[in-house]
Amino acid sequence: MRYGQNEDVSAPNYDKEVSHNHIPRLTSGQEVSGELSAASPERLSVASPDVGAGKRIHSLPYVADANQSPNIRVVDPVREFGSSGLNNVAWKERVDGWKMKQDKNVAPMSTAQATSERGGGDIDASTDVLVDDSLLNDEARQPLSRKVSVSSSRINPYRLVIVLRLIILSIFLHYRITNPVPNAYALWLISVICEIWFAMSWILDQFPKWFPVNRETYLDRLAIRYDREGEPSQLAAVDIFVSTVDPLKEPPLVTANTVLSILAVDYPVDKVSCYVSDDGAAMLTFEALSETSEFARKWVPFCKKYNIEPRAPEWYFALKIDYLKDKVHPSFVKDRRAMKREYEEFKVRINGLVAKAQKIPEEGWIMQDGTPWPGNNTRDHPGMIQVFLGQSGGLDAEGNELPRLVYVSREKRPGFQHHKKAGAMNALVRVSAVLTNGPFLLNLDCDHYINNSKALREGMCFLMDPNLGKHVCYVQFPQRFDGIDRNDRYANRNTVFFDINLRGLDGIQGPVYVGTGCVFNRTALYGYEPPHKPKHKKSGFLSSLCGGSRKKARSSKKGSDKKSSKHVDPTVPIFSLEDIEEGVEGAGFDDEKSLLMSQMSLEKRFGQSAVFVASTLMENGGVPQSATPETLLKEAIHVISCGYEDKTDWGSEIGWIYGSVTEDILTGFKMHARGWRSIYCMPKRPAFKGSAPINLSDRLNQVLRWALGSVEILFSRHCPIWYGYGGRLKWLERFAYVNTTIYPITAIPLLMYCTLPAVCLLTNKFIIPQISNVASIWFISLFLSIFATGILEMRWSGVGIDEWWRNEQFWVIGGVSAHLFAVFQGLLKVLAGIDTNFTVTSKASDEDGDFAELYMFKWTTLLIPPTTLLIINLVGVVAGISYAINSGYQSWGPLFGKLFFAFWVIVHLYPFLKGLMGRQNRTPTIVVVWSILLASIFSLLWVRIDPFTTRVTGPDVEQCGINC
Repeated sequence: MRYGQNEDVSAPNYDKEVSHNHIPRLTSGQEVSGELSAASPERLSVASPDVGAGKRIHSLPYVADANQSPNIRVVDPVREFGSSGLNNVAWKERVDGWKMKQDKNVAPMSTAQATSERGGGDIDASTDVLVDDSLLNDEARQPLSRKVSVSSSRINPYRLVIVLRLIILSIFLHYRITNPVPNAYALWLISVICEIWFAMSWILDQFPKWFPVNRETYLDRLAIRYDREGEPSQLAAVDIFVSTVDPLKEPPLVTANTVLSILAVDYPVDKVSCYVSDDGAAMLTFEALSETSEFARKWVPFCKKYNIEPRAPEWYFALKIDYLKDKVHPSFVKDRRAMKREYEEFKVRINGLVAKAQKIPEEGWIMQDGTPWPGNNTRDHPGMIQVFLGQSGGLDAEGNELPRLVYVSREKRPGFQHHKKAGAMNALVRVSAVLTNGPFLLNLDCDHYINNSKALREGMCFLMDPNLGKHVCYVQFPQRFDGIDRNDRYANRNTVFFDINLRGLDGIQGPVYVGTGCVFNRTALYGYEPPHKPKHKKSGFLSSLCGGSRKKARSSKKGSDKKSSKHVDPTVPIFSLEDIEEGVEGAGFDDEKSLLMSQMSLEKRFGQSAVFVASTLMENGGVPQSATPETLLKEAIHVISCGYEDKTDWGSEIGWIYGSVTEDILTGFKMHARGWRSIYCMPKRPAFKGSAPINLSDRLNQVLRWALGSVEILFSRHCPIWYGYGGRLKWLERFAYVNTTIYPITAIPLLMYCTLPAVCLLTNKFIIPQISNVASIWFISLFLSIFATGILEMRWSGVGIDEWWRNEQFWVIGGVSAHLFAVFQGLLKVLAGIDTNFTVTSKASDEDGDFAELYMFKWTTLLIPPTTLLIINLVGVVAGISYAINSGYQSWGPLFGKLFFAFWVIVHLYPFLKGLMGRQNRTPTIVVVWSILLASIFSLLWVRIDPFTTRVTGPDVEQCGINC
């Protein structure tokens, strides 16, 4: 590394032997080896310009190999661009490339370069790949995955009960509306409004589960087709993103375990690149990543030699199982002990870095060479990129290559909107496109490690399928968690959502994007639309000339007409490769008016970077041979500058979409609205595992953030209630997205409905009039249909009754607390412009014992509504029973209905009560005891003074003759 001002960048010398790349350390003089091969250029140091100043602060260098390194996918620039140059990408040259694809005499392509255009030669009908029959056996011809519907014996009764419940619900609501309660009209009206809202919410939640499916993958077929032993692997390259912000809330050891599991994944090393986004520009993260890269040289070969699972060392060594099972290698025990010792020493070094970083020096962090750390000011610093592993310098202890590991910290300057996590992810998209340009992307939170080393192969079974893959925007894996208490008190596992809701959506248009554990098709992130499925119509000669199933209306218009039509339909993608090809075929590539795009318009969409724009046009990814390290380095720094996205479509049509703290829902919705479909992959061994907050207050704050994001989408132009009707979003999929955005609103009727039992008990009124025998049958039928729906849902999904019940309980707890606050915060943001700060969920490990954090009490205002509901319902129960005892036998009948609703509320809030009681903190216990004591005192007064008749009651009334 070289730091200074106005430092000249020398030309690369490909014959010069390069010494080790010395990286300054936070602690001591120990250095990290980053040596390159003799064919590599000298290290370069380039920084983003310092806004408002006349000097340049040199950031951490990106080191790249100029030759065809196994870590950089290489494509033929003549095929991709029509020219070997990169600096002046002409649109006409790109058209020539597309014309070449139409040539019937095109050379046979490898399976990794499958195309949907059918040229000459023998084409396998099931794969759309131009290959020789002798190269494929029957197994290789088979599809890479299979959709398995739920058996009719399980799903048909479930659907029947849903229909019956809908009918019974309609009759129930009709009865409730037509039978008001005169002496409690206000209570009756509130209850009916709440019940109608609950019915609508249930419909939106229930019917997207109508077509649940399961999926099977065939990894052996994937290997036969793309990864034959003894031949170069044809598997697609994958760029993996890990995002982190605050190393004190997201411990570096947690991030290190995630990175180590990525580097040890069962996938060709030259196809894997790991990008770590440090959005806090913390030197602690940088130093921890440096230590991680050194430990990876020993950990990765150990994992691959003995095929261990999981490949995150913290969780592997914490497994309480027989680790010798299925291990036959005689040196395994010895190597495991040595590796465990190495990991413990690695943990001590990381802990030392964390301890030293607790107190920041007044002058800021200084690196070993005396240069100030560029990220000392987290809100004003240049962009930084550092490659820790990759090329010949990234070798493990046995001399084998390691995947690429890149540290990225985007530029931040005052006065710019950085868009939090979504902005950081878009910066990684651009950096990875410039440096490696893998056609697929996997994004992980820093606490979500790869639990199944074959997870990438599972995803490729869908994305690399020649028929299915071209229509898939992403493959979503379920989230699984470690460190949760056995009873899962606060429904942290979200089993109902991941095992029921998302499987139901997979049978429609695919699951929603949940923010992590998702493999993306890079093309879909760029705003392209999927290929149109051919319409099976009888087409004449004229139709065949116009392209058959291609879109005729849009391809026949002029460019200006299409630009104006874009504003009519917001779901029409900003551009389409298919449309471009149609324009070329229709009028010839020499007619400039027939071209939909130009390099200028592409740069307007993607930003002012010719290298990045060129990468977006590579359908199979890769970096051209003619790309030089200097160009890649400068462009990588340029595309993460804080002003790069100005006046572009980033965040509105391209990449992660801005406008909500839950950018994941918004991003997936835009893709589905364009016509893409997603896949839900549930391998037997969970693909990824992460951590979840088990403390009540932390859990409620997490739910608050999710609900706030949904409210933001609800009041935005992207609301699924009115957005995207001109696109290709299926109706049941729209139902699911509408439910995803309006569910926080349910907090208002839920809060009122949970208050009604206490009010009824205290006022001796009820929301339901005296019912007849026929009406009671419908009431009983409604409750039976609710139970039957839950039982049959658990039957086809495999979800346990305890998990289902915990989900129901926390739906009430979160609804009357976090969802309620989210609604008001969202309204404040929309109406008054008052924004709320994004709070990173703490991912600290449990160091004080088993689930010590579970019993820790942390006061937050979110606890006020459920605490109030709990107290008033307890008071109401005691008061109601006391009044019934005092009034005689005839008052017990109406009391049971009121007590039923009150106990329904109390039972659902029971986990919340246990959270208040705690185990190590006595304060909540005192609060609850005093609440019960006050309720008892109030009830005793209630026995003596009857507010309903305003008359003194008791045995001495007649003797005293006192009439109130």
